[in-house]
Amino acid sequence: MASKFAKVVGRPTWQQAMLRIADPKKSIPFYTEKMGMTVIDTLDFPQWSFKLFFLTTLPKGEEYKLTPGTKEAHDYMWSIEGTALELTHNYGTEKDDFKGYHPGNQEKDGFGHVAFNTDDVYAACEKLEAAGVTFKKKPDEGRMKGLAFAYDPDGYWVEIVKRATPGKIPNYFNFSQTMLRIKDPKKSIPFYEAMGMTVVRAKDYGDFSNYFLASSSNVEEGVEYTSLSNDDSKEKLSDMFGPILELTHNHGTEDDDDFKHYSGNEEGREGFGHIGFLVDDVYKACDGIREMGYGFKKEPDGGSMKGLAFAWDPDGYPVEIIHRGGIEFGDKRVE
Repeated sequence: MASKFAKVVGRPTWQQAMLRIADPKKSIPFYTEKMGMTVIDTLDFPQWSFKLFFLTTLPKGEEYKLTPGTKEAHDYMWSIEGTALELTHNYGTEKDDFKGYHPGNQEKDGFGHVAFNTDDVYAACEKLEAAGVTFKKKPDEGRMKGLAFAYDPDGYWVEIVKRATPGKIPNYFNFSQTMLRIKDPKKSIPFYEAMGMTVVRAKDYGDFSNYFLASSSNVEEGVEYTSLSNDDSKEKLSDMFGPILELTHNHGTEDDDDFKHYSGNEEGREGFGHIGFLVDDVYKACDGIREMGYGFKKEPDGGSMKGLAFAWDPDGYPVEIIHRGGIEFGDKRVE
C-alpha cells in the first residue's frame, strides 16, 4: 500500500507514545523496576499543574549518567533516534478520590496496549506475578497461546510477547510496541508512511488485520519488507530492539460512515494521549502535513507552547510534531 502523500520534510522519527498516569510513585517503579525502562528526562510545569516523565529501554549495559530534568537530559531526550514512553501526571490524580484513567479496550476505544518482548514469556510472567503484577491474560489462557497481557498500575494492558531469536537482545524486557485501532488502512498507512515509517509486516486474520510500522531508525537498511515471507517478516519484527506502531484494522469499519474510534482524549475517557515525532523543522513539516488534509489540533504558533504542533491523523488521534533539539514554552526554550 504505497503512500499517496509526499514524505514529510525534516526526517520525521517516532519519538514518543503518551499515557496519562494517576500516581508516579506507582507507575514509575512499575516501568523501571519491573519492565526494565530508564527515566531519561522529566519536564515539570507547575504553572499548568502537570509533570512529564520520559522513559525508554536502553541497551543492556549502557549506563545512563544524566540527571532527568537537566539541560543535558533535555538534549538527549529531544534528539534520541528511538522511542520513549511519555507518562503524564496531572497534579492531584494521585489522591484516593481520583476515579482513574480510561485504559482503552472497550467498545470503539482506539488505544489497545503497549508491549514488551522477552526471550521466555512464561518465565517472565511468573517473575512479574511473583512481584505482584496482575494479568488480563496469562500465556496459556485464551486462543492465543504464548503471549500475555499484564495490567500496569493504571489498568493499561501491557502485552508480553516472545522474541524470535533467544539471546539476540540482551535486555530481559524491551519496549516493543504501541497498538492503536484504525478505521481505514487505505488512509492511515499512507499517513504514517509520509511520517517516515515503514510497514515491516502486515497480517490478515480474517476479520481483522494488523499492520506493524517501524520508524526509520528501526528499519534494517537494504531489506525489502514487502517481499519477505510471513515467517521471515515475523522473525525480523520480533527481533527488533526499538518499538513498532501496531495499527489494528477491524474489517468493515471503513464502510461505516458514522464509525469513529475514541482517541483517549474525550471527557470521561482520558487515558492514552498521543504519539509524537521529532522533525528538523516543525514549520516546514507542518506545511507537508497540512497537505494531507486531516487538519491540526494545534498549529505551531498556537497556544502558549510555541514551536510545536498537534496534527490529527486519519482517525483523529493527536500526533505531536516536535523540533529535534528543543521546544519553546512561551518565552522559555527547553533545549
